[in-house]
Amino acid sequence: MKSTLKSTLCVALMASSAHGAGALAQSIKLADLKPGTYQIEPYHTQVVFSILHFGLTNFNGMFAGASGTLQLDPAKLADSKLEVSVPVASISTTVPILTEELKGRDWFDATMFPVATFVSTAVVATGQDSARVTGNLTLHGVTRPVILSAQLLGASVNPLSKAYTIGFEVSGTIRRGDFGIKTDIPAVGDEVRLRIAGPFEAKQ
Repeated sequence: MKSTLKSTLCVALMASSAHGAGALAQSIKLADLKPGTYQIEPYHTQVVFSILHFGLTNFNGMFAGASGTLQLDPAKLADSKLEVSVPVASISTTVPILTEELKGRDWFDATMFPVATFVSTAVVATGQDSARVTGNLTLHGVTRPVILSAQLLGASVNPLSKAYTIGFEVSGTIRRGDFGIKTDIPAVGDEVRLRIAGPFEAKQ
């Protein structure tokens, strides 16, 4: 009897939790988003990178503290504009000594090049809830064109900030050698895969 009651309570709690989570982030199409100016919500924005290490494992790291704006026009998506800045010194990995090494002159040289920026040049819908964002990435003092894929995850009023917020999952691939970061290539991979969690809050 106790086991049955415990199972029933667990199922009820999981169902309630799932319902609450769904209510927070509504599934929505790009065309349904509110037009206007949005700011990056920095606390939940993560720029995660993955690189092949000695041909054995994919090693991940992360940048935080992003800032920037999104000028969004769902009716004319091509007129939308994205600008993002990321402090290079915010880099972190699971190996403290490596984190400090990556900030140094042989890698990102965070003192000389403290900020990485992305400025969009074109936004094109690829589906009802996805888009291709082309732009210029400036990293390590070098500017190169980059193509990113953006997937809309949801939109709703953030229960903490009370601001209307839209959330995207963004992905893309760059070659670090193109930006002058060539240390240990090819032992440590040239190709870097990016995955970005991007929440944007409507400006009041």
